[in-house]
Amino acid sequence: MSHSHTHAPGESHSHSHSPAPQQQQQQQQQMVMPPPDPALQAAIEQDFKPVDLKLGPPNDSTALCAKHGLEVCAECGVDFAALNNLAKLFVANPTLACPPPPQVVQPQRSQAVTKTKEDGNTLFKAQKHVQAISMYTMAANVASQRLPWEPNQLMREELSTVLSNRSAAYLAAGDAVGALVDADAVISLKKPWSKGHFRKAKALVELGRLREAKDAIQLGLQFEPMNAEMNGFLGEIEAGMKKETRIKAQ
Repeated sequence: MSHSHTHAPGESHSHSHSPAPQQQQQQQQQMVMPPPDPALQAAIEQDFKPVDLKLGPPNDSTALCAKHGLEVCAECGVDFAALNNLAKLFVANPTLACPPPPQVVQPQRSQAVTKTKEDGNTLFKAQKHVQAISMYTMAANVASQRLPWEPNQLMREELSTVLSNRSAAYLAAGDAVGALVDADAVISLKKPWSKGHFRKAKALVELGRLREAKDAIQLGLQFEPMNAEMNGFLGEIEAGMKKETRIKAQ
């Protein structure tokens, strides 16, 4: 049979014909999955334990123990919480591909975190520290609820910034302990970021723990030694320690 044909106006002349039957057979053979490793398969089957379960609402999307209808059941030895949380994500987001593509990000969530954080910043500048704390808390909740397959680094970046701001708001509102807790959380999320160590030092000074504050600020300066704000605050801490020593000597 002849392969002569015409192209539509403006259509590219580059094309490919359907593979011959022999090529199709070769492609199908290449797509066949290799058999499982016998030793690995035996190990999996040895550890496999069948579990009686039933499906629950909504729309039979949750796994429950068959005997008691519980998500977590000590008697039946099952815990479907993590599995059901993942199922709820797919039920709430029916347009998501399964499995989802790698590195997918919800732009609406990023926008919500940014908008709520900026609203908190506006309240903080207006000296409305309690309201700012509430807004930062809302932003932190939104950031921490990213879908499990989204890049973890994005969540850490957003959350560390929000908690740093909330630490400052707690301190301004007179809650040095809350400020210290948030500063420690920032450090655990993003240790090389000097801002977390600065927030911690500020909270410790307010609590009268000058030696620990000095250690915190010096650790932060290891990551950013030329930071003028931190170097200036270190000088204030050292001056306070000297004054404290003189008072104790009297």
